[in-house]
Amino acid sequence: MFEPSSLIVGLEIGTSKVVVVVGEVNANGALNLIGLGQARSRGVRKGEIADISAVEEDVRNAIVEAEQMADVEIRSVYLGVTGAHIRGFNNRGLQQVVSADREITREDVQDVIKNAKAINLPTENHVLHAVRQHFLVDGQDRIVDPVGMLGGKVEVDVHVVHGNFNRLQNPIRVVKGLQLEVEAIVFNGLAASLALLTNEQKEMGALVLDIGGGTTNYAVYADGIIKHTGVLAVGGDHVSNDLAYGLKVPLGRAEQLKIEHGSAIVEESLKGQTITIANELGLPLKTINLEHLRRVMALRVEEILCLIEQDIARAGLLDYLRAGVFICGGGARIPEITRLVEKVFQMPASVGKTNSISGIKSALDQPEFATAIGLVKFGSFQQKKRSAATFSEGLKKTWSEMFHRK
Repeated sequence: MFEPSSLIVGLEIGTSKVVVVVGEVNANGALNLIGLGQARSRGVRKGEIADISAVEEDVRNAIVEAEQMADVEIRSVYLGVTGAHIRGFNNRGLQQVVSADREITREDVQDVIKNAKAINLPTENHVLHAVRQHFLVDGQDRIVDPVGMLGGKVEVDVHVVHGNFNRLQNPIRVVKGLQLEVEAIVFNGLAASLALLTNEQKEMGALVLDIGGGTTNYAVYADGIIKHTGVLAVGGDHVSNDLAYGLKVPLGRAEQLKIEHGSAIVEESLKGQTITIANELGLPLKTINLEHLRRVMALRVEEILCLIEQDIARAGLLDYLRAGVFICGGGARIPEITRLVEKVFQMPASVGKTNSISGIKSALDQPEFATAIGLVKFGSFQQKKRSAATFSEGLKKTWSEMFHRK
């Protein structure tokens, strides 16, 4: 059994499935995945809780499976959240340097970050993340760390992600109902980008698309920092709904047709091709025009991609995406999805691969596990921060004791 303190657990409660990933930080600080659990999700609609008791049962099943694989007892999780209520925007904080010598101190930096977070949000909203982008000192841009510099005014740009407080509390209540602690809640789009992007790709500029069952989360990086985030309350389930309506078949059969015969691209060679679906007894039930099936599917997927492309264009960030688009989530499995993404965004696209992590190959190679793996990675960053802060405090205390010793 592993020591509980070295474990980091990511929990994603998705529209179509619940995923639990267990990571362990080894003595060298490297992250290793040691457990994976998943269950079909029955009580989530468009990424948000719609039936708490059903979700509790699904999460419990996924937790138990992950515990058995990792041979650990899970006590706390980093919880992924999404939903149409989540928004992201950039904000700037300002702090005047008041010291006589105009040297910027660590306290000035803490104050300016606090000012950047003090934004006028609706009272019912809660800040999920305030990610530091860069500092400015007397108008000089792209300062990484202003501590020790001279200046009269220090500013900081942050990317703020926020959402409705009550709607964020629902998945937390589910987890706490299972006697588990929530270490932190994390926006799914941010988690997915942590799992997929290297520092070089963030520097070049990249878009991460996490296409799930009920939502599509996205995050844009440029110049090494996060620039933009968003959520679209449509995903793979909406493609199935359109197929069910367009082909006049039950939703379950439409889902099956999507998986077995779907594609994001309609080829000319499909003209006139048909498939025959059978009833429960195996007898021919209906003939489906394959070109029609794929056209319905391609149009829906293209519509989702175009909405995101327009949002990123409005933010003025399309020209910064030199590393291209990285796709994850169950939607990454749609055949020819990369070709359609390349057509819509006019840039290279690929199915994203998790990086800087070792462990269970079955999780690392699956795009639908990227968000849960990113939650574990987020947790490892938080642990490192806490360790560094503890070390710094200990050092301060030691120096203080040395200079005050009589």
